[in-house]
Amino acid sequence: MPISLSDTLHNKTGTWRTFRPIHKNKLPPCNKKCPTGENIQKYIYLLLNKKYEEAYREIKKDNPIPSITGRVCPHPCESKCNRGEFDEPIAIHHIERFLGDYGLELKDNWEIEEKKEKIAIIGSGPAGLACAYHLRKKGYKIKIFEAENEIGGMLRIGIPDYRLPKDILDKEIKKLQEMGIEIETGVRINHPLDLAGNYDAIFVGTGAHISRKMGIPGEELDGVISGLEFLKKLNLGEKVKIGKKVAVIGGGNTAIDAARCALRLGAEVKILYRRSRNEMPAIESEVEEAEKEGIKIEFLTTPVKIIGKNQKVSTLECIRMELGEPDESGRRRPIPIKGSEFTLDFDTVILAIGEKVDLKLFENIETTSWGVKTDQYTRTTHEKVFAGGDCVTGPSTVVEALGAGKRASIAIDCFLKGEPLPVIKDKKPVTIENINLDYFERKKRKEPEKIEFNRRVNSFDEIWLRFDEKDLLEEAERCFSCGVCNRCDNCWVFCPDLSIIRNEEYSVNYDYCKGCGICARECPRYVITMEEER
Repeated sequence: MPISLSDTLHNKTGTWRTFRPIHKNKLPPCNKKCPTGENIQKYIYLLLNKKYEEAYREIKKDNPIPSITGRVCPHPCESKCNRGEFDEPIAIHHIERFLGDYGLELKDNWEIEEKKEKIAIIGSGPAGLACAYHLRKKGYKIKIFEAENEIGGMLRIGIPDYRLPKDILDKEIKKLQEMGIEIETGVRINHPLDLAGNYDAIFVGTGAHISRKMGIPGEELDGVISGLEFLKKLNLGEKVKIGKKVAVIGGGNTAIDAARCALRLGAEVKILYRRSRNEMPAIESEVEEAEKEGIKIEFLTTPVKIIGKNQKVSTLECIRMELGEPDESGRRRPIPIKGSEFTLDFDTVILAIGEKVDLKLFENIETTSWGVKTDQYTRTTHEKVFAGGDCVTGPSTVVEALGAGKRASIAIDCFLKGEPLPVIKDKKPVTIENINLDYFERKKRKEPEKIEFNRRVNSFDEIWLRFDEKDLLEEAERCFSCGVCNRCDNCWVFCPDLSIIRNEEYSVNYDYCKGCGICARECPRYVITMEEER
């Protein structure tokens, strides 16, 4: 609660102390949690005032592809939304998608001051695209090298159309190319330092594209395919032959996407996962959607042998598991239960137990058990080479990769200028205790509609529809605007001294202010604090 003048009028010597109201914005928790550092509170505020283009431009300061993240981001911002402790979190990712799609129709007129330095980027996935975008804004000449014949990395080959339509990806990439970012496809770089003679810095964002094997008998049988290969073929328009009964092994995002795609191809699908639901690394909402679509999940189960007939998959021999102590991932280790073996009949097995990084690319550069070793600003052990995304962390999310690309752009810019890196300060965000809840009513969260169920499970059409404007604005109105002035006029309305001036920051005329503290007490977001005048 704000300081009251009457509570602290005298100090220990009995002399008078004078307080005055000070306007200080604080850090909203959604902004803090966003890996790209989006000013979520601000773009929602702009949207509420129907300044849609300004809201879109606000997102684009930090995120080059908002129409994509509005669809595929697991929205960690929502997990920290203070509104979630009051009723339900704000539907931030649906708001972001609306603004991202709105911006696809806008022309970006970049005013770029050209620099002479050239930067090479290996990989056109989210980390590479973000690094390219932020460095191009600073004026650097950028060239992206992509090993595949299509641009987008995992955005292109790893995410199905029902989550991310490819025309949306194409439009976002076109916007980046219109900035002057050059992208060359079908070029495989063997080592980043092969480019060192022609480029002033190199960023590696190659992702994790090698599917892990289980190391069990029968993996070579016809009908066994890796989840990543399965998704890649589907997303690139190739024909994929699967049977009528499909087992998907794994509990990550690749496993869930592969299972839902197999369902749409007409198969009966079951996911086998060796841990419990609590340990599943997949996005929770995607797991829930898979179950709603009729996909069964067999927990605490792992295959020990793939059995075939005529070199074709026919049966899975499995064993039940129990959970032991946590392993290096922090999740409880699965332990086989002796004597619990059983069999299940399948004609296709999709292995989706994780992906790893091709470390040959980083010869003579220090690596870790996950990938290449970097500091928090993506610098590797070679001064000219920077890296980010899944090739550093192992398989993670699109938005984490975007954040890594943004940090890399800062590090590369400082390196080329010979300047020190900025210090990362860990600021504490506003909690619900810093909100005056008397000024808010409980309201149910609004979300867009989905396509009808029959169409949903029998096609690859996008599931979520877009917010209509009425529901969009109603949902945005639920935002607490934590710690930031939302121009509600309370301080002006309640001020008995008429000392509040209604300008951009509601400044105070201290010739009239008596320091009563009413403005601070009535501020719904406690943006005004009473501070002692020195």
